[in-house]
Amino acid sequence: MSAPHTDEDANAPQAGGAFSPVRSPSHACKLSHVNTWIFDLDNTLYPPHCDLWPKIDMRITLYMCDLLGVDGLSARALQKHYYKQYGTTMLGLIEEHGIAPDHFLQFVHDIDRSSIDRDHALEHGIARLPGRCLIFTNGSRDHALRTSEKLGIAHLFEDVFDIVAGDLIPKPHEAVYEKFFDRHGIDPEKSVLFEDIERNLLVPHQRGMATVLVVPKAGAHDHREDWEILRERPAHIHHVTDDLAGFLGKLEFAR
Repeated sequence: MSAPHTDEDANAPQAGGAFSPVRSPSHACKLSHVNTWIFDLDNTLYPPHCDLWPKIDMRITLYMCDLLGVDGLSARALQKHYYKQYGTTMLGLIEEHGIAPDHFLQFVHDIDRSSIDRDHALEHGIARLPGRCLIFTNGSRDHALRTSEKLGIAHLFEDVFDIVAGDLIPKPHEAVYEKFFDRHGIDPEKSVLFEDIERNLLVPHQRGMATVLVVPKAGAHDHREDWEILRERPAHIHHVTDDLAGFLGKLEFAR
């Protein structure tokens, strides 16, 4: 089993072309100012090997096949086009086809979560964080609650800010971050966001937040789109980890 990695200077390319995290304990002091800990859900709080995202992704394709009366390949191509252009496929379907978002969210998140196990290490890592913990997701509140319950961490979060709370505007659009900050009285300069998608960390960085990119372990399947996989680390990514629980467990706080 390969050792988990966290990073300060992750710029060495992996075999697949993406940069690789390297171990470093120095992230501990860099987050000592944080009092609000914000986590994306999909492929961040749960690891990619749980296979939840592929199930959701396939449900989106099925929804579009039924909606548009097209074959799977055509639906999938349009699905990914909308995702890249709008931030979520759902927003593209709303703008281009006038779908009902409630029905879409219910359909695509109607999945089997039996591949998720309780994550005791992650539970311990989050439980020891000083201050508030929030989930900030482009998915639905129900999906976040069901999934975090399976992980055994739902009780550790103050609230879930989902796509509906954001008026259907997804990350990475600037407006949804402002709404999130206002809703929860967040000081970005005392906050950190954990995300698996690099572009969703750009606005937080601009607002003064610390940023952590959560990536798959070396050799593991990467569910991100090819254009989302970085070849070198941009300046708005402060830390990179392929082991969220291990990253949180190494943090040190003043007593």
